[in-house]
Amino acid sequence: MDKIWLTLCCLVRVIFLTGLILLGGLAFNIGNIAGAGLGFQVLFGWSVEAGAIVSCIIAAVIFLVKEAGNAMDVFAKTLGFVMIGLTLFVAFKADPPMAEAAIKTFFPDHIDELVILTIVGGTVGGYISFAGAHRLLDAGISGKENITQVSKSSVSAILIASLMRTILFIAALGIVWKGIPLGNDNPAAVVFENAAGKAGYKIFGLVLWSAAITSVVGSAFTSVSFAKSIHPRIEKYFRHLIIAFIVFSTIIFLCVGQPVKLLVAAGAVNGLVLPLALSIILSATFKKDLLKGYQHPKWLSMIGWMVVVVMTYMAFRGLVIWLK
Repeated sequence: MDKIWLTLCCLVRVIFLTGLILLGGLAFNIGNIAGAGLGFQVLFGWSVEAGAIVSCIIAAVIFLVKEAGNAMDVFAKTLGFVMIGLTLFVAFKADPPMAEAAIKTFFPDHIDELVILTIVGGTVGGYISFAGAHRLLDAGISGKENITQVSKSSVSAILIASLMRTILFIAALGIVWKGIPLGNDNPAAVVFENAAGKAGYKIFGLVLWSAAITSVVGSAFTSVSFAKSIHPRIEKYFRHLIIAFIVFSTIIFLCVGQPVKLLVAAGAVNGLVLPLALSIILSATFKKDLLKGYQHPKWLSMIGWMVVVVMTYMAFRGLVIWLK
């Protein structure tokens, strides 16, 4: 009886988590489609809506043609290095107050829980917590023998993402420090245009679109792959459902608009999902029959539970702020 009850509890948690991941993935996909539209707007001067529709078509083609997905991976990696280099150049040109930034990083005048929740959620929240793992599993990389490779992939991913956000913040700080308003339409583009001129502005548009379209693909793939556990027919129509997910996200964006606000909201929503998802993963580390001999480091588990507590508090505070 205890085993049946435990199995039911686990099933309910999995279904609940799947629902949250689908919801967070949808929010992210809407935001990513908006980001892709912003990228095309910078590149070609199109409307954000037109850029979003073209990006939706391109993302659908990636799932219809396997070779297109491989080419997109290489394209995204190359532009990722370009983005880091360009942002470093912009940060240098912007000449931000580094001493002030360093001090306020550790001793801020004000702590905004909603901002932290949005940044963390946009970096490692929601579907992002599982995106890399799902890609590795899809490639057949699993088991205790691949722990080193999996750890290396996860650590490098979070370090690169954190580095990129730090450099971009420093670049934006330098521009704001000079009294230049960022505006609400495409604030990051304003940073690059003011620091690197028209060429930097166009390169930023290309990188923004690349980052957005690869995120659309990753978000849709991971979100729908979670749903496989609910019904076997999902596996049969997996690609079709992914394409439908992308199209649905695009339709919602076209109805709602406000691309920058959608990108921020997507991070916040996925920040709410993070503590629950992480708590389930950490709970699984106590199940020896699932880990097949693998011993998860206790110090990592302790840090993980600390993150769960802090993010749960921030999620609660964020909800309070929203409701106000």
